[in-house]
Amino acid sequence: LTGDTGAVYQGESVIICTGASARWLGLPSETRFQGFGVSACATCDGFFFRDKAVAVIGGGNTAVEEALFLTRFARSVTLIHRRDQLRAEKILQERLFRHPKAQVLWNHVVQEIIGTDAPPAVTGVGVRDVKSGATSLLPVEGVFVAIGHTPNTALFRGQLDMDAEGYILTRPDSTRTSVPGVFAAGDVQD
Repeated sequence: LTGDTGAVYQGESVIICTGASARWLGLPSETRFQGFGVSACATCDGFFFRDKAVAVIGGGNTAVEEALFLTRFARSVTLIHRRDQLRAEKILQERLFRHPKAQVLWNHVVQEIIGTDAPPAVTGVGVRDVKSGATSLLPVEGVFVAIGHTPNTALFRGQLDMDAEGYILTRPDSTRTSVPGVFAAGDVQD
């Protein structure tokens, strides 16, 4: 390996632990409020939203798990999903549907995150019904984006076997990759 200073390092093994990065909606308002009411990690930031209304965006296992976790802190949790059914496991869905603090806003997408600039703070999300086109404002003080992750593996493309999404493939019950002496651990391969 060649470091930033030009120093060359040699080793018999390499362990790749570059992780994965949260996917974002790509809204300018989302970027403006990151760290000021917009997050991609409920376990990291959930306690900042004690007794507040929050929204979780997504429909898979991660989104439902984040929503359920946030019910420990938030006054209310609204899961916003662009379809009329979730992709999450049925047991997670059942827990969400039964929880008195949780509700689902079906067939909606977030168009904008609304807030104040001084001090920066989220006050709501502008949503659009994908069927009717109608827009509305959902008042919330926190937004958690849970639409998946992208593995940080671009550096290894063409050198290691990967799946269609770019996660490094490892042998069953192992961290061994397609290259002897190279191992992958954590979110980069899971």
